[in-house]
Amino acid sequence: MARYTGPRWKLSRRVGISLSGTGKEMKRPYPPGEHGPHQRRKLSEYGIQLQEKQKLRFMYGLNEKQFRSLFEKAGKMKGVHGENFMRLLESRLDNLVYRLGLARTRAQARQLVVHGHITVNGKKVDRPSYQVKVGDVIGLREKSRNLGIVKEALEERSFLPEYLTFDDNNMEGTYSRLPERDELPAEINERQIVEYYSR
Repeated sequence: MARYTGPRWKLSRRVGISLSGTGKEMKRPYPPGEHGPHQRRKLSEYGIQLQEKQKLRFMYGLNEKQFRSLFEKAGKMKGVHGENFMRLLESRLDNLVYRLGLARTRAQARQLVVHGHITVNGKKVDRPSYQVKVGDVIGLREKSRNLGIVKEALEERSFLPEYLTFDDNNMEGTYSRLPERDELPAEINERQIVEYYSR
């Protein structure tokens, strides 16, 4: 299935969480459409699991094949399957560019990476799915440091996760450690996703 390119606000309202991280989409806290406020659907157990999976998939902007592949990779790691999966998602290059505040949304971060503006340990990387390792340094190419969208994003950044450090002078950040579960999206119940793929 191709990546969703429709209205993000409608998608946020459909899954019930802010996918942009701003919360602006949730001014109307009900699904989109003519009958949105009056929908009284009771979801089955399968429906709840599917919705939880879709929430996480849309949040990180992955297609189903990428998402499933990463889930299977997490299953081969030591530790809790669901938490490992979320850490792998969090370690994607496009996500960490967003978390560092170099972009206002994950979609914008993906675009920066694809267009070759981002470096990892001084080398250009243009794959949004690149798995960043602990200790890796994420920066901007020399000619990309004056980009308007990056400066605006950094000015608007209000929070930097504790597992990242950022050097304002060199405009580069370090992935200093793996995130703890309480530092990952609280609105996601990863156990439901594990159960969904275990069916």
